[in-house]
Amino acid sequence: MNFVAAAVFDLQMWASLPFHFWTAVFFVFGSMVGSFLNVCIHRMPRGESIVSPPSHCPGCGASIRWWQNIPLFSWLALRGKCAGCGIRISPRYVLVEALTGVLFAVLWVQHGQVSAMGVLALSVFAAGLIVATFIDFEHLIIPDEITLGGTAVGVVCSVIAPSIQSQTYVWPALKASLIGLVVGAGVVFAILELGKLLFGRQRLTLPEGSRMVFTETDLHLPDRVLPYEEVFFRVSDTLVFHAGRLELPDRCYQGVMVRLKLRADRLLIGEEEVDASTVPWMEAVTDQVTVPREAMGWGDVKFMAAIGAFTGWQGVVFTLLASSIAGLLVNLGMISLRRRQWSAQIPFGPYLALGALLWALGAREWWGAWFFLGGQI
Repeated sequence: MNFVAAAVFDLQMWASLPFHFWTAVFFVFGSMVGSFLNVCIHRMPRGESIVSPPSHCPGCGASIRWWQNIPLFSWLALRGKCAGCGIRISPRYVLVEALTGVLFAVLWVQHGQVSAMGVLALSVFAAGLIVATFIDFEHLIIPDEITLGGTAVGVVCSVIAPSIQSQTYVWPALKASLIGLVVGAGVVFAILELGKLLFGRQRLTLPEGSRMVFTETDLHLPDRVLPYEEVFFRVSDTLVFHAGRLELPDRCYQGVMVRLKLRADRLLIGEEEVDASTVPWMEAVTDQVTVPREAMGWGDVKFMAAIGAFTGWQGVVFTLLASSIAGLLVNLGMISLRRRQWSAQIPFGPYLALGALLWALGAREWWGAWFFLGGQI
C-alpha cells in the first residue's frame, strides 16, 4: 500500500507530463470539488446529509441530471435557472465552483514543483476554508464537521504530507501540527475571555411592545433568532430585561425584572427563583434586553484549532494578524461609504479563512524570510 502511494505521488512521475497540464487538471478537479462544496454549504447548516438524496432542485424537487450538473458550464447553459421549474439558481454555485478551481490551480503553480502530496493536502485545507466562509456568511455559524473535523484532518494531512508544515519527516510535522492546534485554539480562547471582561454585555433596544420568545433551544427576537449556544457560554452569563408582561406555560407576571442564567439553570423573576430547566417556553413583552456578548464566538476557537493543525503556530500568528488587518480595512471602507452597519453583519470567520488562505498560497515564504520563522513547502 505504501509502495502504491509512493508511486502515485512520486514527483518524477508527475514531472513526466508538462507542468501546466497538471495546472489544468487541478482547475478541473477543483471545479468538480466546488460542486460538492456547494452541497455542503447548502445542507450542513440544515443538518441534512451531504450524501443522500442526490442533487435536486430545492424548488420543485426534480433530480438534477448529469448534464445539468457539469461544473461552471451547466449553470451558464441553464442561465442560472432550474431546467424543470425555472426557479433562480443562486450565482453562489458557479462562484464556488470557479473559486475552488482557481485556488486548486494556484496551489499547484505555487507548490507543485516541490510536493504533489502537499498540494493535495493544501487543497483539502482550501476546500474547508471555502465551506466555512460561505456558511458563516449566510448562517453565522461554522459547523463542527468543518472545525472539529478539520482539526483531525489537519493532523492527518501533516503526517501524510509533512511539507505543509515545512518539514521533511513525520514526527516534526506532527509536532508542529499539534502545537499549531493548541496555539490556535488557546490564543483565540484568550481573546474571547479578555473580550468578555471588556465588552461582556450588549444592550439591545427593541420596538415598543416587542415580543421575545424563549424556546428550548433559541431566543426569538423581532428581527433575529439567537441560538442559546451563542448567548450563554459561561455559568455566570446572564440575560437581563424588564418585562411588561411575562408568560410561562403555567403562570403570568406583570411588570417584573427578569434575570436568566441558562447555564446555571437559574431564572429569577422579580424576587422569585425558578429552575430554568423546568420552563420549556417563555414569552415576554419588552423594549430592551441586555445579553451576554463575546468578542469572538466559540466556533472561532474551534476554527482556529483547525487552521493551526494545518499551518502550525507560525500560520496561526499570521492568520490572526492578516484577519485583523482585513477586518480593519473593511470597516474603514464601510465607514467611508456610510455603510458601517454592513460591516457589523460580517462574522469574523471569513476574515480568519482569508488569512489562512493567504498563508497557504505563499505568504509563509515571505513571512519566514522576514521573521526567520518559516521555510519552503
